[in-house]
Amino acid sequence: MEKLKKRWGIESNVQIILICIVFAINGSFAAWVAKPITAFLGISPENINPILYWVLRVFLIFPIYQLTLPIVGFAFGQFKFFWDFEKKFLSRIGLGFLFKRS
Repeated sequence: MEKLKKRWGIESNVQIILICIVFAINGSFAAWVAKPITAFLGISPENINPILYWVLRVFLIFPIYQLTLPIVGFAFGQFKFFWDFEKKFLSRIGLGFLFKRS
């Protein structure tokens, strides 16, 4: 636990528990939100290849997850951690320009 606290720059075990809860809730939430969106778009395993359906679904879940992570983190009092986490993650995948100051 101490390594994780040091790596994440947090102080308490309670924060670790809250962060893990946020990751779990947000993952489930993103998957839940993606289902009606795919239905609205008319995408289902019945009308396209099931493998393609799941690939599209994962590509839909990814941005939903990224957008809602700081929001769910805020609800658990961990906004700063998740905002910093988002900026670092998006920078690593080449979208760091979204957070650059002019």
